[in-house]
Amino acid sequence: MKMGKINKWLILNCLLLVGSIINSAQPEHVSKEKNSVNTDPCIVENTAFQSGEYLTYKIFYNWNFIWLPAGEIHFEVIDDNDQYHYRVVGKTYDSYSWLYIVEDYFDSWVKKSDLLPRRSIKSIREGKYRLYDDLTFDQSNRRIYNERGKAIDDIRERHNFEVNSCMHDMVSILYYCRNIDFSESKIGEKLPIKIFADKETWPLSVTYKGKSPAKKIKGKGIYNTLQFSPEVIEGDLFPDDAQVNVWVTDDANKMPLVIESPLSVGSVKAVLKDFKNLRYDLSAQVND
Repeated sequence: MKMGKINKWLILNCLLLVGSIINSAQPEHVSKEKNSVNTDPCIVENTAFQSGEYLTYKIFYNWNFIWLPAGEIHFEVIDDNDQYHYRVVGKTYDSYSWLYIVEDYFDSWVKKSDLLPRRSIKSIREGKYRLYDDLTFDQSNRRIYNERGKAIDDIRERHNFEVNSCMHDMVSILYYCRNIDFSESKIGEKLPIKIFADKETWPLSVTYKGKSPAKKIKGKGIYNTLQFSPEVIEGDLFPDDAQVNVWVTDDANKMPLVIESPLSVGSVKAVLKDFKNLRYDLSAQVND
């Protein structure tokens, strides 16, 4: 596998690994999982984050037992009247510019009252590849209007999609999941939620793996955590029986700390580098 291909995957899919990965989705007609976490996908009260929150993750790729820093992803919550504006920026480090450049922007506007998206924009620059993908969500009428092209001034496709339920995008689902109460959940229960991306509806299934106390985060101390495992499809990127693991703080913030995933060649992980303006004190931290 070429290093350029790996760098491209690191930034775009590590965004999804923080909360969910679209590569894990099955066709929409797949039956609902048994032993599922009971949630309402159409509304959730925000109790986990606030405007001004800013999270930074450092992305590493493991090649021949050496962890190579490849880039960073930044998550920001911006106040916008009755909406939250989520902004996510993923970039490779300048030291990779001679080999491969990734500069991805994801913007999502959601209603504060239910955390459902109204609009979602994805602007991708990965090597010579360009994509501008603009989604407008009509949640009440179950419709999504989509404009796609190389750039905002180079639209080449226009679509209207019908969906059969309220819908999230790949960024809004992350913040939605942080507000799910797992206190009564049993190990092995799954959280089923659908997202819309790349002109299709994809179901998400994330398995709750229970509490993982005293998890050491390199450079950040020791934390009491909750552990989750999104499913993945075996293929070019993932080996047989691949298992992604996500650890979040076991406190009211439910802030993602570490995401680890094997690949067909090597492995990848995203590690919390910095955070600002959390809604609550970081009570999950055992020590500094």
